[in-house]
Amino acid sequence: MSQVVGIDLGTTNSLVAYMDGATPRVIQGESGRSMVPSIVAFDQDGNPDHTLVGDLAKGKLIAETGRTIYSVKRFMGKGREDLEEADIKQVPFKLVGGEKEALRIQIDQRLYSPPEISAIILRALKQRAETHLGSEVTQAVITVPAYFNDSQRQATKDAGRLAGLDVIRILNEPTAASLAYGLQKTKQGIIAVYDLGGGTFDISILKIKGGIFEVLSTNGDTRLGGDDFDQRIVERIREDLLKQYQIDLFELPALRQEARLVAEQVKCALSEQSTAEIVLSLPNKKGIYRREISRKEFEASVQDLVDRSTGPCLQALADANLKPEDVTEVVLVGGSTRMPFIKQAVENLFHKTPHSELDPDEVVALGAAIQANILSGDISDLLLLDVTPLSLGLETMGGVVSKLIPRNSTIPTSGKEMFSTFVDGQKNVSIHVVQGERELVEDCRSLAKFNLTGIDPMPAGMPRIEVTFLIDADGILNVKAKDLRSGRAQSVEVTPTYGLSDAETEAMISASMEHAKEDMEKRQRIEVQNEAETVIRHTEKALKQGKDLVDANEQRSITTALAELKEALSRENPAAIREKLNRIDEVTQSLAEKLMSRSVKEALQNKRLDNI
Repeated sequence: MSQVVGIDLGTTNSLVAYMDGATPRVIQGESGRSMVPSIVAFDQDGNPDHTLVGDLAKGKLIAETGRTIYSVKRFMGKGREDLEEADIKQVPFKLVGGEKEALRIQIDQRLYSPPEISAIILRALKQRAETHLGSEVTQAVITVPAYFNDSQRQATKDAGRLAGLDVIRILNEPTAASLAYGLQKTKQGIIAVYDLGGGTFDISILKIKGGIFEVLSTNGDTRLGGDDFDQRIVERIREDLLKQYQIDLFELPALRQEARLVAEQVKCALSEQSTAEIVLSLPNKKGIYRREISRKEFEASVQDLVDRSTGPCLQALADANLKPEDVTEVVLVGGSTRMPFIKQAVENLFHKTPHSELDPDEVVALGAAIQANILSGDISDLLLLDVTPLSLGLETMGGVVSKLIPRNSTIPTSGKEMFSTFVDGQKNVSIHVVQGERELVEDCRSLAKFNLTGIDPMPAGMPRIEVTFLIDADGILNVKAKDLRSGRAQSVEVTPTYGLSDAETEAMISASMEHAKEDMEKRQRIEVQNEAETVIRHTEKALKQGKDLVDANEQRSITTALAELKEALSRENPAAIREKLNRIDEVTQSLAEKLMSRSVKEALQNKRLDNI
């Protein structure tokens, strides 16, 4: 019988776990190591069937720099325009792709997408699990950073499919960690999961009560991880080599890779001891570079990286309407949390000692295995509720965003709203799906556009267009628009081929807070202008239809009020427009009543005629 496994597809290392009875266990390889380095090395012919994965591939980082791919998770679901020059310069392999195109990695004459590279890693994990379990593995729960957007989640599912796995759930990494700690068995309260991995930082605030895990909020930094701490040591080495030997590390790919590996070893050593030595063999018989670095010196060089994690933590707390002292437990996840000053920074922020009993490298995979067991029906006393990190909505008249699903809504979820046309006889409606926290479309991210055609031509405001947003358990958005009169419908699964840039992801929520007053004023101005245009159109139509129902004075009052409203509209003064709208409402009240009375009489007369 096929068993569902849990997979932590990490930036630096990946793991696969399963349930051994009631206990989750990470599967070790032949060497006894549980972690598989997320590295793929291609041989000279570039054939995907002739690849090395994990520790074997890691051994090729120096000798085959252009054919050895690492940290591919950072490029999942992204386009070329999402990357900065620094991202490209930090890796020795070639990244290609035009504007608005999915990113590709070039190996000799062949191009590979990040999901294809990730699939090679997943296949190795699948084979490891099948060897250990003695049975075929076809289904998996795969974890992703909580702040992965729709495109990145879809890319992860694609990687699983390419590896021959049915990905039955995409699970947020911090949520998986909370399952691994089993806090629901003894604790009820608010849990903060601080996850500093190899490539990303995530913070999740969870509420746990009666076996129900509910993610109240998430935040993070997609540019912050252990790789960045390693890079600071590499930069120090580069400075020394330039000064002492006139060697530029960045111009020598093999030496640069060796420096990166040494930097990682030194960082790990400084978590256990107060000093460590950097030793690097130099090319062209220039000897050996040696340098001692202290923990204090290293911590000073990366203090800004630690400080960068504070902002997302405070924002996540604010989103959940909580203060640090409201948090009852703090969980550390990710190998980078082994650094003593990271633990201290988290303790200082939340005013309590964080949990670190479980191996921080394994905790996410263990949680994924538990979630796999829940989905297979073997565990029935747990419920896991995740949230969507950014609001989703539609563009409405004037470029205003109508939000159907607010940020931090529990998923799976749906949102439904009724819209109509703005122009008489309109046969098509353009549906523009956006993501973000700002009030105007121009300040949000465009996700998808499609047209609903074949609407029966009717006066503006008469058609009823029902738009439904549905986010599934994996965080994938489906949008459907339906004309309720004709029954015609169009739908789209929002799966863009490139994702948010890191800068956009990190800035969207803070920008919405910073510009909240300004955005709301713009929105109110646009909305009152839209209302004024509609009122003018309807009033002129009503005046034409009911000319025989009003006297000259009443007609003059309505005409004057219309002229004043048009003048206020031309000056774009919201307060003046609102005042003139109120005036229109006053002077047209009698006309509206008379038109309604006549319509009722005509309807009754027509009904009597039908009965004769």
